[in-house]
This record gives sequence, C-alpha cells and structure tokens, in this order.
Amino acid sequence: MEKGRVKNIKTELLSDNWYTLNKLTFEYEKEDGTWETQIREVYDRGNGAAILLYNLKKGTVVLTKQFRMATYVNGNKDGMMVEVCAGVLEGDRPEDCIKKEVEEETGYKIENVRKVFESYMSPGSVTEVLHYFTAAYEDAMKISEGGGADDETENIEVLEMPFEEAFKMIETGEIKDAKTIMLLQYAKINKLLG
Repeated sequence: MEKGRVKNIKTELLSDNWYTLNKLTFEYEKEDGTWETQIREVYDRGNGAAILLYNLKKGTVVLTKQFRMATYVNGNKDGMMVEVCAGVLEGDRPEDCIKKEVEEETGYKIENVRKVFESYMSPGSVTEVLHYFTAAYEDAMKISEGGGADDETENIEVLEMPFEEAFKMIETGEIKDAKTIMLLQYAKINKLLG
C-alpha cells in the first residue's frame, strides 16, 4: 500500500486580491497507515523564472535593487533587496518569460538563456516553482535603461558589479534573497566567471 496519500481535499478561498490564498482541509495517510485531518493555507502566485546575467570579459554580473514590502514588515529596515532579475510566468514559457523580464527590468535584450535548475521556493505554503537561468550579456545588448514595466510599479535600480563583490554580499548580508544566493553559488561552484 502506498504511504503518504491524500484524500477528501476541501478548498476554501480566503483571498484572490493579488494572487490566490486557499485554506485546504484534507486527510493525510501517515506512515503507520492511520489517517489524520490536516489544515494548511496555500498561496498560489504562479510559477516564475530567475536569471543571473554575467559578462565573462568584465567579470561582472547584473543585479537589481527594489523595495520589497514583505521584507520591510519583517525587519529589513529600508525594505530594499538586491536580487537577480526575475518574474512570474503569466502563461509564458519560462525561457520567454525571463527574456521579457530581463529587457523590462535591466534594459538588456538577450537571446540565449540556459536553464540550470528549478526549485520550489517555499514548499510549506507557496505553490511556486522557480525556473533558474544564466545568460551572458555584453554592453551592446543594452537597449534601454530598464527599471521595470511602467504598469507594474517596480521602480527597479539596475546594478552592474564584479562577480566577486556580489558573491561577498551574501556573507555581509547585503544579499538575502534566496534565488540570488542560489544563482551566485551556482556560478561559483560551476566556475561560470573564472
């Protein structure tokens, strides 16, 4: 008999203001074969994509900086976060989504992206799967100032910095964003920049 089965899922919509928050009541089969009722709140914001842009010749990466209210209310004194470029798929393929996000957020028009892995970001309560990419960029690919889509109130600052400086920002706590840490560590482990 297969363990860990779920049955009798009941869904109660709690909010669909921005994305969807549901309360799920269900029966879960434990390892000993008995069933217990569990209740979880599950937030569905869709799946997303994130990318580390790097320049081999200059040894640099492009990151973004923007205000994140959730971090502000949880102790990040100014609410600003340094992150890799990322966005919600909104029906696009991950590759198409991330190319669009790169252009909107950073002003670079890239054609070739490489998917390196994917992960659940907060599996205890959020449904999101994030697709991770890397891509090389050159100065000639810069077609605008970036800053985010006008209708998305993002107010993004574009940061270009040496890879080693960005990597050290993990240790100093200047970078606390999980997707950014994961992609910078991927770049270090795989010697993407030297």
